[in-house]
Amino acid sequence: MGALTEHHRCPRGPIRRLADALSTVAMGAVIGMLVLYAWDEHAVPALWVAAAALGAVLTSAVRQAVTGRP
Repeated sequence: MGALTEHHRCPRGPIRRLADALSTVAMGAVIGMLVLYAWDEHAVPALWVAAAALGAVLTSAVRQAVTGRP
């Protein structure tokens, strides 16, 4: 496999990658719920779930687009 280059970075472990992904999704869910709360304080529970899911998906997509990794 050859010698390591000057710009070599060891890959992170699977637990670290999972923790990064879950924290991003959780942060997106919280942001989605905060936006919904600012818009409508008395929303039905299904709308809360939808807002959390949409926030999670959007932040995950932005993270993948910015870092270039899934």
